[in-house]
Parts: sequence; C-alpha cells; structure tokens
Amino acid sequence: MSHSFLKYGAVLLAGLAGSSLVQAAVSADDAAKLKSELTPFGAERAGNKDGSIPGWTGGLAKPGELTRKRPDPFADEKPLYAITAKNMAQYADKLSEGSKALLKKYPDSYRIDVYKTHRTAAAPQWVYDNTAKNATQASLTDGGAGPMPKGAYGGIPFPIPKNGHEAVWNHMLRWRGEASHYEFKGYQLTTDGRWITVLESVNDIAMPYYFKDGNAASANGEYWLARSINAGPPIRAGEGIVGRLQLDESKSQAWVYLTGQRRIRKLPNACCDTPTPFSAGLVSFDEVDNLAGRGDRFDWKIVGKQEMVVPYNTNRTEHAKGDSAVLGARHLNPDAVRWELHRVWVVEANLKPGQRHTSPRSRYYLDEDTWTAVLSDRWDASGQLARSGFTFLYAMPDIPATANLTWGTYDLISGSVFVNLMFADQKTSYRVVPRPKDAVFSPDSMAAEGVR
Repeated sequence: MSHSFLKYGAVLLAGLAGSSLVQAAVSADDAAKLKSELTPFGAERAGNKDGSIPGWTGGLAKPGELTRKRPDPFADEKPLYAITAKNMAQYADKLSEGSKALLKKYPDSYRIDVYKTHRTAAAPQWVYDNTAKNATQASLTDGGAGPMPKGAYGGIPFPIPKNGHEAVWNHMLRWRGEASHYEFKGYQLTTDGRWITVLESVNDIAMPYYFKDGNAASANGEYWLARSINAGPPIRAGEGIVGRLQLDESKSQAWVYLTGQRRIRKLPNACCDTPTPFSAGLVSFDEVDNLAGRGDRFDWKIVGKQEMVVPYNTNRTEHAKGDSAVLGARHLNPDAVRWELHRVWVVEANLKPGQRHTSPRSRYYLDEDTWTAVLSDRWDASGQLARSGFTFLYAMPDIPATANLTWGTYDLISGSVFVNLMFADQKTSYRVVPRPKDAVFSPDSMAAEGVR
C-alpha cells in the first residue's frame, strides 16, 4: 500500500504504533496547538504546499433557521478536472482502493469530478471550548466492548489522537447538532441493474453527549438516540427501529417493531456484521455511516495522514431533479456528486485472533476537519476487496456544521448498491430541532407510531 504521509501525522505517530490503547490525555502544551497550528477540532490549520488544499479560516457558519433545503454554496463552480479509468494512474495516490475499483469496474461510465476545495467545517464556540477541555481531560478506559472515552463531553474527545481507537471515537462522537429530524428514502441497485425503493423513513435523533446544558453525568453514558419509522414502501410501512447507543457499547440497546406480528422485539445483537433491519438487511450495523458500533473485534491502527479525493460539500445532490437523477445505471450519477481534495486520517482495522467478521480487514478515511469517515474499504475472508463505502458531507452553516447525510455501500463483487438518506425527492432536509423528550426513543413510543 502506498500513502503520501503528511509531516504532522507521520511525526506524531512514528513512536506510537506499538503503544498501549489505553492512554492518558495530551499535555497542556499540546492542547494549546488547537488555538495555533491546529484547528479547534485538531486538523492542520495550514493549507498544503501547492495550495490545492487551502488553510482553514473558520469554516462556513451563518446561523439561522432552516425552512426547506440548504442552498449549494458553490453551485456556480465547475469541476477542475475529472478522474476516469483512463487517467486514474495519475491520481492513484489520491484515491481510495474502493474508488480505484469502481473506476476499473465501470470504465465507460464511472468518473470522479473534482472541484475546488473548501474547508467549510465549523461548530459553535461552546463545542470548540469543550473539545479543548477534552484534549487534556479525556482518556480511554476499558469498557465492556473495548476501549471507551472517559472524561469527555460536548466536543471531539481526542482532537490530537494517539491511536486508532481514539480516532474512531472521534468519528463516533463527531459534531452534527444536539437533535435533528429528517425524512428520506433509501434504495437498492439489484445485480440486474434495477433501482428499488427499500425504505421511506421519518427519523428523530438526539445526541445526549452534545446537549449544551448537560454534562457527562446527565448523559449517563448515552451518546446517540435514534428512532426511525418507515412510511413506505407499502410492504415495509409501519416498521420501526429504536436505538440507544452507549459509550460502553456492550450496554447499547435496539428494538424493532414488526408489523406482521404487531409487537416489539429487542435485537439480541445490534452490532458488527449483523444485517440491520433499517436497511432491509442490505448492509451490516457497522456499515451505517461507513463506520458504527463496537470495535472490540478488531485491532485499530492509525496508518497516517493522506491527501485524498473525497465526497465533500455535496449539497448539490439534494437539489437534483428527484432521486432518480442521482441514481445512475450501475452506480450513482457522477454529475450529481461533488468531490474535493482533503486531508484524511487513514485508519485500518484487522480482526483479532479468535474473532469473526465478514470483513476481517477494513480501512477508513476520516476527514481531518470533521472526523467523519467519508470513505471505507472492506476486504472479505479471501482477501478480496469486496465492499466500498461512502458518505457525503454537506455544508450546514445554519447549525453550523459540515456533517454527513447520504451514505451507502457498493458491493464490488455482485455489483449491487445500497444508498440511504436521499433527499432530492423531499421538500425539506436534515433539520436541527429542539431535542425531543426522552420517551420518544422508547419501544412504547415506536409501537404507537406503527400504522398496521
């Protein structure tokens, strides 16, 4: 594997590759860099040498009430260049293995349009302040499902990560607002080339870890509450799922409402490579948003930092003329996706001895400005690159945030695709709302929403 490592990541990690996963917080001197050479979230504040990645100057923040959809802040821009199967060798060090595989698999139709890079990532000052506190107070401690954060709240837990577990927790606890509501559709591309609607959902989300008036004690270890009710397609109307995720993932819980039985069942293993009912079983729980759930089955390692072409500032996708304009013949329509050059943390996961998983090896690319896993590669038990995951980052200056919405997975072997959180058919987008009552995220509340 060839990576072009950047100085900050390489120097930081050189002496840490073999260190213990459970470590103390960084020094006050290192944390002070979050106000100088690093952004408040720990990214490199400076641009790269040739200026293709600009310096971070505060991101895109224009707080205000969202009534319908966020505009595309860069709608008038044209691609700087396009990466195709014919010229991909020229950009090989800027592409994930999954991106390369898709270019090779669909040489006549798949391409990557690369636009000017904009570092739009932003967050409220109180989130930055909490991140600075976390830098010197947070550490990893042993939990029931592997290392978990201790002493972190209301910000990125490890803005200067020392190992793979810390980097992954930064992704899990990335900033997306305190609570949100959104309606969307999800689709499957079958192996014979047909797009099928597999879910039309109404989602409510709350993130106790980010309640502005809360603290670690009031969050009680919970960081993510979610309720999703299906309005369609007809065969799935009324289905629902509720999840309550904990920092100690062994304590996380999830329930599903089964319309055929008119009853709720608690999921016994809502993690890892178990297919999630939320996607009609098309992806696993840990493929949601590219990377989710407990990580105790793997050894996690930060490989380094890399400049990579990734989906970014993709607001244009939800302004397409319907979802059908985004869904291409064998993949997403390249015209509907914006890619930019950004720096990412490269994190690899390798299955521990004695553990099992359908993807014993995987690689994740975490955007340095937001900590979102924007792309992923997964290898099967035979060592074959089998799945390529993606998530689209949207500029949301009203929150303010640059956060992920649309996500999905390409099955590189069968040719099928699952894509979720599509908004082009919707009248509104992801909206930050006053946080719902805790009872909204209970099994009883979900049962009350069932329509049949």
